[in-house]
Amino acid sequence: MKIGILARPGRKNGAERLLEVARERGHTARIIDYTVCYAVVEKNKTQIYYGGEPLEDYDAIIPRISISSQSFGSAIIRQFEVMNVFSTTGSLGFIRARDKLRSMQLLSRRGIDIPKTAFARNAKDADAIMELVGGVPVVIKIARGSQGVGVVLAETRSAGRAIMQAFYSQGVELLVQEFIKEASGTDIRVFVIDGKVVGSMKRTSQDDFRSNVHLGGTTEAVELTRKERNLSIKAAQVMNLPIAGIDLLRSEKGPLVMEVNAFPMFAGIEAATGQDIAAEVIKYVEQSVTKKPKRDRVGV
Repeated sequence: MKIGILARPGRKNGAERLLEVARERGHTARIIDYTVCYAVVEKNKTQIYYGGEPLEDYDAIIPRISISSQSFGSAIIRQFEVMNVFSTTGSLGFIRARDKLRSMQLLSRRGIDIPKTAFARNAKDADAIMELVGGVPVVIKIARGSQGVGVVLAETRSAGRAIMQAFYSQGVELLVQEFIKEASGTDIRVFVIDGKVVGSMKRTSQDDFRSNVHLGGTTEAVELTRKERNLSIKAAQVMNLPIAGIDLLRSEKGPLVMEVNAFPMFAGIEAATGQDIAAEVIKYVEQSVTKKPKRDRVGV
């Protein structure tokens, strides 16, 4: 099988790990820097070029698109889709997941438990917004961020107002969420592939309410409850992501979906659980290439 891994080379995005496993399993694979691809669209014919040569005869692509180039990355995925090349993550699905507000709206509509979330466009609404999610402290997030970047804890009203005013003045869209105190800087990352949980870990920070591994959080394997497992699988299905990283918070109300990630990293969860997550991704590709892709029916 011929597999293209769409990723920026030399980044900590899991591309090299996927390349290694794909080749170990007997496939022809390469990392393709999607940011230097170019494409031609004409009647009854589309083509993608890389290094001056057409990218042809690929059976599948595995995208690992960075947030800084997600619009162009989505267009390249879409071009492969038009060429009937299987993609582990659809162009619509990943753009939908990168928009935190859109994600929360979709999850809420489908009855998924999430932290109480509010949004506005004007700093004059800051006090009302903070009250609507339960009062300070509150978590303020930029709507299109990843890996904990652009996530701030406002412990007082004045801090919340100042943070929101600063972001709004730069035209940045925000979400304001209730702070789950009992989570105590800990969350759970659940890795879902094709409707199955293939790994789960607990992430903990000692000095930051964010527990992201690349921000210094520690990890350990964790046993999920049945409700956490089912909630994670449903969240991935709602977002139409065959491969997803679901971030959960354990609250007094039960598990809450904090975020759904379209391109979850492997290193932390493989180290914590000892499971070969990258191999599970390649197995999913092997099982899916010959199947007719399901239509994206999420609707928004």
